Amino acid sequence: MKVKNLMTEELITIDKDQNLSDGLKLFRKHNISRLPVTNVNQENQKQLVGIVSERDIAAKLGSSKYENMPPSRFHISSVMVKDVISVPESMELVDVAKLMLDNGIGSVPVESDDVMVGIVSKADFLTLAVGKAFEKIAVEDVMSSEITSALPSDRIVHARRLMIDAKVGRVPVIDNDELVGMVTSKDLMRTFIDFRKNVPDKYQKSQIKEVLVEDIMSDNPRYVNKDMSIAEVANIMIETGFNGLPVVDNGVVVGIITQTDILRLISELES
Repeated sequence: MKVKNLMTEELITIDKDQNLSDGLKLFRKHNISRLPVTNVNQENQKQLVGIVSERDIAAKLGSSKYENMPPSRFHISSVMVKDVISVPESMELVDVAKLMLDNGIGSVPVESDDVMVGIVSKADFLTLAVGKAFEKIAVEDVMSSEITSALPSDRIVHARRLMIDAKVGRVPVIDNDELVGMVTSKDLMRTFIDFRKNVPDKYQKSQIKEVLVEDIMSDNPRYVNKDMSIAEVANIMIETGFNGLPVVDNGVVVGIITQTDILRLISELES
């Protein structure tokens, strides 16, 4: 199957000179986590110049380099990733999957004759994992047993660093082996933005260190068990939009399964 058969053709983009708040509105309105960034060239055509994600924004807003800059001064160009990997619409899906896995990216723009015609993400690949072949594969055979987690009492600046170091967009919050919450890049991004809006500049550096994971985490997070099938998990991810789910067995967190794990499985089965 070619990537053009799976890609999303309805393109939602943002100009590199637009304000960060414009990007946040698009994230919320369309329930997406990343946006292709464009610039109008001399021929009045939109040219792909970058991509911006909630994870990128959370990483930048929480860094000391930008700690004194108000959100109103952030332009998309200052938080986007400039080195964008794109693929031709004729590329085989299995090759696109391998490209995404090898480069640790969540989506790739699709181009035809140097014009962006779509975008394909890990979420799009989930539709391939709901067939009968995936009903026979259990979560425990695919999940990651090495868990990057946070404590409720951890500071959010620590949770941010955990996500950056582990290259993940969400971490389970675990207390005495029990799952008590979930913190995502979206949570961090919104917290950092609200904090900058509501706390005077001179207090931000000291007070941000007092915000704890338990203050922003989602309570009663969705989870799956190790005996569920990959097809069931894929359906849950499609329905909820979650890109990762903790795996719980007898009340204990034993792993996590993500869109990346399922994409890797698809790549292996299709190779």
